[in-house]
Amino acid sequence: RSEQERRDAFPAWLHTYNHHRGHTALAGKPPATRVPNLTGQYI
Repeated sequence: RSEQERRDAFPAWLHTYNHHRGHTALAGKPPATRVPNLTGQYI
């Protein structure tokens, strides 16, 4: 409802979008699975 609410909600939304939401173009995998050097992901 406000710009501040949008700013507060954005980090959680972005994390969900990149780490938990499956994307059809990636065979149902989240985008973060394509990046091998994210924090906490060491191959």
